Amino acid sequence: MNVAQQGVTMTSTRVIGPIVNLSRHSGLMIAAGFLTLLLVAVNLLSASAFGYFDLLYLSSGGLALAIAAVGATVVILTGGFDLSAGAIISLVNVIVATQLSDDPANHLVMSLLGVLVGALVGMFNGFFVAFLKLQSIVVTLSTMFIAGGITLLILDKPGGYVPASFSNFFVGSAIENVLPSAVVVLAVVALLWIGIKNSRFGVSIYAIGSDQESAAAAGINVRAVKLAAYGLAGAFYGLAGVVITAQTATADPLVGEPLLLQIFTAVVLGGTLLGGGRGGSIGSLVGAYSLMLIVNILLVLNVSAYYSTIVEGCVLVAAALAGAWRTQSIRNWLSQLSARLTWRPGSNGSQGLVKLIEPLKATLPKASWAMRHRDALRHVLPAYACFAVVVLLTSILIKPIDFSYVNSLLVLSSFLIILALGQGTVILGGGLDLSIPWAIGLCGILIGGWLHGDDGALWWAVPLTLLVGAMIGFANGIGVVVFQLPAIVVTLAMNGVLQGIAMLYSNGTPDGFASPGLRWLMTGRLIGFTPVVWLVAVFALFGIILLSRTALGRRIYAIGNSPRVARLSGVNVGRVMVSVYMLSGFCSALVGILLTGFGGQASLGMGNVYLLPSIAVVIIGGTLITGGRGYYIGMIGGVLLLTGLQTLLAGTTIPNSAREIIYGFVVLIAVVLLREKRAG
Repeated sequence: MNVAQQGVTMTSTRVIGPIVNLSRHSGLMIAAGFLTLLLVAVNLLSASAFGYFDLLYLSSGGLALAIAAVGATVVILTGGFDLSAGAIISLVNVIVATQLSDDPANHLVMSLLGVLVGALVGMFNGFFVAFLKLQSIVVTLSTMFIAGGITLLILDKPGGYVPASFSNFFVGSAIENVLPSAVVVLAVVALLWIGIKNSRFGVSIYAIGSDQESAAAAGINVRAVKLAAYGLAGAFYGLAGVVITAQTATADPLVGEPLLLQIFTAVVLGGTLLGGGRGGSIGSLVGAYSLMLIVNILLVLNVSAYYSTIVEGCVLVAAALAGAWRTQSIRNWLSQLSARLTWRPGSNGSQGLVKLIEPLKATLPKASWAMRHRDALRHVLPAYACFAVVVLLTSILIKPIDFSYVNSLLVLSSFLIILALGQGTVILGGGLDLSIPWAIGLCGILIGGWLHGDDGALWWAVPLTLLVGAMIGFANGIGVVVFQLPAIVVTLAMNGVLQGIAMLYSNGTPDGFASPGLRWLMTGRLIGFTPVVWLVAVFALFGIILLSRTALGRRIYAIGNSPRVARLSGVNVGRVMVSVYMLSGFCSALVGILLTGFGGQASLGMGNVYLLPSIAVVIIGGTLITGGRGYYIGMIGGVLLLTGLQTLLAGTTIPNSAREIIYGFVVLIAVVLLREKRAG
């Protein structure tokens, strides 16, 4: 028996065998203990003792979240992440609620259809992850927008029809005053997971999450298992969509949007470790109800509902930290803490490499400019070529290209050009920033509230807003570097925290507005163009120089290619990555300021539309999603292409929701075409 087979055998023993080592189940035990404490707290805070009505309310209220968390757990156990869960839930909710009738047979058919739709979308994700070997984060993010666009095409506002009998079947009483239906559904889901976990398929999921190469060497069909795992996760999301239809008794195309942060929080709170191979869906069920109880306790204490996303984000980070501490010695963690951010004078690996290579370069024959830059051109030129095609189609189908079109295109591109530098440097370093939407929103609300139309406040309000953005990035960087949490977890949690802060600061209704000077920057004229065009031109030149001509730029590329090699070369990886996230936060704040000037005032959620485009333009511009390869000039080409495409679509009868579908597919196609050959 070889080492790989021994590893899988040990995994099988761990999963199937009797519980001998309780430490392997410490996460579930802690989660169960925490849930018990919360139940006691709720009982003490309530005016009456815990009764059947409380059980009915609790079990039915958290059912959809609990089932969705089970699906997300399956993906995380394989070592992946799924950002499409909320979008799939919304899609199934709209499909089911618009097709239901009073016929019980129709209820069964639509419930099965909802599960099937979820499974098919999940297998769509699984195909790209398993067979094309793309990063699960970018695949599921693209699917999130594709599914969201399809949902809005089906129904663009709340509606539909849900019979009371359908709702009662899932969230009513199975036995009146004795057994809620939700408890029965939970029991079925739990038994289903236990059966899966103890099957060969379940063992394979854990084996792949623990060590994919060893699992493959032991004869496990990694591609087939991953495809099935994503399909199974999608089926659970579909069931959650069916349940949420019963809960809300309506169709809402945005019903799944706030669930994404809650799903990840429930999974981590339930003891599943990020990175794969350890945990389980029973813990996620417990985590979902724990999160629900936390929110309910806040409501009982008359705490504003605006705090909910702040609490969810903080709980996600705290639970992820607890899980990380369970897998490594606290002593080791503390001993490494200062080393991750300490600056060592004279330790500049990039300069050392330059000194080593420069003498060798002098002995080599001079190549032409095209030959020296052929790799950059191969990845950068496609975006500009496609942009030229889009401009040509616009001139033919819409109107001839004139100065007004060029100026408008550059103004609309300015936001993404700025975001591309921040998000692009994070991606080049091997990370991802999902906090951009509410970093933009909060900073826009702050600048509007501080200015209140007064140009005299610009001199301090603008720098202070930019500082807030940089500090948001600093917090993200600390979470990723110091606490070694996945970037997706830190930035997703930060996005929720920022949303809550923005709601609290504005009391749900931003009342500030831009000053005349800020409005002039976005709508006036300076040497023919809108002033922001000149500002962004300077910014773009700064970005090109930063990434191609500075030591920081070289270090970012080195880290993206291999953090370990970069560290051994003397690069302070922690310090550079914190700087990268601070740059992303700074760029988000700048966009928040410009958007406030462009629209005259800030609005809640105004940054939401920029999450996928900020990633799309980076990838379309030739940047490798796993980091280490890319050029800011290419990202600018991606911005021009995406903005030009948006302008072209705006002149057609294609609905706005279709743009999200197009964006999602554009990202997927770009990632497939530009991925490393070895990944194919």
